[in-house]
Amino acid sequence: MTGLFITLEGPEGAGKSTNREYLAECLRAAGIEVVLTREPGGTPLAERIREVLLAPVDEVMNPDTELLLVFAARAQHLAEVIRPALARGAVVLCDRFTDSTYAYQGGGRGLSLARIATLETFVQGDLRPDLTLIFDLPVEVGLARASARGRLDRFELEGRAFFDAVRSAFLARAEADPSRYVLIDAAQPLTQVQRSLDALLPRLLELTRG
Repeated sequence: MTGLFITLEGPEGAGKSTNREYLAECLRAAGIEVVLTREPGGTPLAERIREVLLAPVDEVMNPDTELLLVFAARAQHLAEVIRPALARGAVVLCDRFTDSTYAYQGGGRGLSLARIATLETFVQGDLRPDLTLIFDLPVEVGLARASARGRLDRFELEGRAFFDAVRSAFLARAEADPSRYVLIDAAQPLTQVQRSLDALLPRLLELTRG
C-alpha cells in the first residue's frame, strides 16, 4: 500500500499551516489517515536543525551551510516520518518540502539549481510529492502578515529583493509542471482560499483511491 504525499508551499504569511489543518480535517472526515508535518523539522533531531536555521544570530550563515542543513533535516524527516507514513498508506500533508529549497536557497540565495537537484536525488531517491499546493500572494502582503505574528525569524528578516526572487522561483516551478502544482491565490480572504481547497477535494480523494 502506498500513501499520498501532498506538500504546501509558498512565501511568508501565505497561510500554509492554517490551510494544512483545514485540509486534514476534510480528509479525516472522509475516513483517511492524515499525518501533519513540516520542514525544516518533523522529528526531534530535525527540529533542532530547524532552530539553527531560523534563529537570528550575529554570525552570517554561509549559503552552502544553509543548504546542507536543510537536506540533513530532510533526510532525517524522510526516514523517521514521511516514508513510514506513506508505506502504511497515510496521506502526508507537509508544510514545505524541496520546492522551498529551490525557491529560498536557489531563488533567494542564488545557489546552483543543479547542486540542489543533486542533493535532492541523493537524499530523496525518486520520491517526489504527488501534489504540491503553492499559496501565492504579493510579497508585501505576506511580509505584513508575518510581521503581525510577532518576532521575525532569520529568513523573514531578509529584504524585499530576496522575497521577490523566492516568489518568482515558486511561480516558475508551478508553470513548468502544471500536472503536479496547483496555484492558489492566498491574498484572498481565508474563506475564499478554503473554497478553493474544497474544490480540490474530489481530486485528492480520487488520488487516495488511485
